[in-house]
Amino acid sequence: MTDECAAAIPVDAFPDPVLAYAVDGRDARITTTNANFERRFGDTSPENFVSTVFDRFSHRTTTGEQDPITHVVRGDRVGIYLDGSESRGPFFVRVIPSEEDAGYLVFSDLEDCPTIEELPAVDQVSSVLSHDLRNPLDVAKAHLTAARETGDPDHFESVADAHDRMERIIRDVLTLTRGDAVVDPSDQVSIETAATDAWQSVDTDGAMLDLIGSLPTVTADADRVRRLFENLFRNAVEHGATSHRSRSGDAVDFESDAPAPNTHGDRGERSPGPREQSLDRSEGTTSEGSLTVTVGPLEDGFYVADDGTGIPADERETVFEPGHSTMNGGTGLGLAIVEQIIAAHDWNVTLTTADRGGARFEIRF
Repeated sequence: MTDECAAAIPVDAFPDPVLAYAVDGRDARITTTNANFERRFGDTSPENFVSTVFDRFSHRTTTGEQDPITHVVRGDRVGIYLDGSESRGPFFVRVIPSEEDAGYLVFSDLEDCPTIEELPAVDQVSSVLSHDLRNPLDVAKAHLTAARETGDPDHFESVADAHDRMERIIRDVLTLTRGDAVVDPSDQVSIETAATDAWQSVDTDGAMLDLIGSLPTVTADADRVRRLFENLFRNAVEHGATSHRSRSGDAVDFESDAPAPNTHGDRGERSPGPREQSLDRSEGTTSEGSLTVTVGPLEDGFYVADDGTGIPADERETVFEPGHSTMNGGTGLGLAIVEQIIAAHDWNVTLTTADRGGARFEIRF
């Protein structure tokens, strides 16, 4: 939002404390305040000087070189940091001049903002924004240039793929930094429906989804649960499928040594059953030996398992850390988001080994 737009908004529409001022000599008089300002600072007379508000704080610094009131009088677009009051703040104040000798002060309460320690993986998120987001941007630029020079329409598909990757990265970063605020556990969510919908939105690279048993319905945030499945499926396909196919260098036929139907209660997987879904966009079938991802019920939740090579035991704690990725170009945010969504619902997740050697994520309500 530009300062010009902000200045055009009525002060009562601001969620933050706001005052309007008019310069009066070497100070400025308060002309209007909104309800949020009055609630935080008390009933301040419109004729009071702005400096009396600043004087309530023992620590006053600015992003400029002068004291706060001098910048206000001069109409400088600076920020002012106020701290040292026992009953309010600290605040970061934006000076927004609206016209000659008048303007607004917008007070943002810094206690409502997370500290650096509370922000999730600031270093990793910064790395994603500065490095991982730049990679697909550079790819898109290169293919756009090539398309203009050659007229080959195939380059536009690469541009679209790069844009899709950038959108996914942005979604991951926003989800990770917003935390519990994006979770609204008020829907009756069918785990089977959420898994099916999520599978259809992921590039599964010929993998197969197998839904087994009676999957539960739970009170949750439907969008977040679908996102949880998307990230688990994408993790299985991107990490499991490559290693799955590379065991022998060729496609592997698991039908010859498929285990017997599930005899492990709520802990087992079985071979693909009647609800298996290849959902291959090109053919509608899976290739022989492709990865299978299974979603099944637990007594108090559900699990997602695959038949890839799995995750070593010494890496099972670190895979949930933001920025951890074993793939070239991976953001390392997918499983961190999974853990965050699970924690926001007050659920628990356990990572273990699936019956067929792959990774198994057990989510309990």
